Amino acid sequence: MQPLVIIADRIAQEGLDLLGEQCRVHGLTGGSLAEDPLLAEAEALIVRSETRVDADLIGRAPRLRVIGRAGAGVDTIDVPTATARGIVVVNAPGGNAIAAAEHALALMFSLARHIPLADRQMKQGQWKRSALVGSELTGKTLGLVGLGRVGTEVARRALGLEMDVLVYDPYVPDVHIRTLGCEPSPLDSLLQRANYVSLHVPLTDTTRSIIDAERLALMQPGTCLVNCARGELVDQTALLAALDAGTLAGAAIDVYPTEPVGPDDPLPHHPKVIATPHLGASTVEAQAGVAVQVVREVLAVLAEQPPQFAVNAPSIRPEEMGLLRPYMDLARQLGKLATQLVDGAIRSAEIEYRGAIAEESTSAVTATAIQGLLEPISDVPVNLVNARLLARQRGLEVEERRSATPEHYTSLVRVVVHASDGDVSVAGAVSDGRPAIVQIGDYSLHLPAVPGYLLLTSHHDRPGIIGTVGRLLGEADVNISSMQVGRSTARGRALMLLSVDDPIPPTVVSQLRGLDNFAAVKVLRL
Repeated sequence: MQPLVIIADRIAQEGLDLLGEQCRVHGLTGGSLAEDPLLAEAEALIVRSETRVDADLIGRAPRLRVIGRAGAGVDTIDVPTATARGIVVVNAPGGNAIAAAEHALALMFSLARHIPLADRQMKQGQWKRSALVGSELTGKTLGLVGLGRVGTEVARRALGLEMDVLVYDPYVPDVHIRTLGCEPSPLDSLLQRANYVSLHVPLTDTTRSIIDAERLALMQPGTCLVNCARGELVDQTALLAALDAGTLAGAAIDVYPTEPVGPDDPLPHHPKVIATPHLGASTVEAQAGVAVQVVREVLAVLAEQPPQFAVNAPSIRPEEMGLLRPYMDLARQLGKLATQLVDGAIRSAEIEYRGAIAEESTSAVTATAIQGLLEPISDVPVNLVNARLLARQRGLEVEERRSATPEHYTSLVRVVVHASDGDVSVAGAVSDGRPAIVQIGDYSLHLPAVPGYLLLTSHHDRPGIIGTVGRLLGEADVNISSMQVGRSTARGRALMLLSVDDPIPPTVVSQLRGLDNFAAVKVLRL
């Protein structure tokens, strides 16, 4: 049966059409989402800013695998709870960037030329040209707080207007800011120099009330503030006080701490404020782009593919997917194998990359290795989203190592586990796009790393060993699909790894353990 996707808020038809090709779609037409009986069956939920996805709502959706936000901000979604449940949270950060940037510029023009007031007076039959003398944006200084996708689009357009653009963004290198044609600046200095300040940062504990009374006091007389990002970025009480005191010439606000705004909220009614009802992403083009982008992300997760815009999991760019996907499959299998090869408690692990793969971005590969390490021993589902969190909760320390120097293979991934009963090392490589196990401990071999059952034996290399194992498996009607033997020396210690098509009965394992020359026998499942 196709997975069920609930659409809690209206999205563009282009997204619905794409979703309907592969999923059952249930649109919420009224009532409470939390009380919708289909929530218990939903594997995906798509929302916009209107719906709050809290811990209680997530708890009512036991089959939920992905939450899609048709837009950029995810502050209305309880991401930590989703992460703990292994639910991927995806968004569509680029789909509405141009729309939001153009709205910010439109608000700046409206502030500079008193457009809303002029329109209102004209509709009242008034002609007051002398009272509506404005100013030009050209030659003014714009201070951008945040240079993400929207901030970058605002900067490009402001530069086209011949504005001087200052940028505060501690997460963007100064060289990138200068390459764009802007000037990096500390926040306080930006506020002191700018004629217009425009906010384009996400809402976090760090950015909440980033514009407070102290920072408003830094702005020069005549400065205007534009906020098309999140209402909580600005201390509303301090903003009203600054407007009343004349510290600010004006403000243009598109977002509010509580939406929709209550009728008694003083901010939209203030004479120095131009207010719009969260219209930043409200263009036909943006709505279509956001809908298609978030649906593609949701479909990727439902197809067990890494999304491009995951908020709480490693993301992989489309151009990286072809290279990294086989290594992700390999790392997961290596992790599962390593955990099953030890009997004691795992204390720490190392993920090592050697050769060409060490030059790539491997955060998603490491996450799948951790997923593999935990899957055989975890009582909750483990995936890319919660693997690192579950590892921390177990006290499992995972270290990543890399070396561009090859080791027998052009690219090699090794997982080393340190457990209370000893250490285990397993390594693998990708050949012709297919992952393979190439080393267990000191033994070299080559076995496809595919899901299924494995039989591993550690024994003395003697004639008849392979035949004996084959006979016992044959008598139990267990078919061998492939076999590899690694040994230290002729007639010395050896390790044999067999892929089998069927579960191995415990009686066969007992028989093998009772034979001479066998030091260890393990049944593994990848």
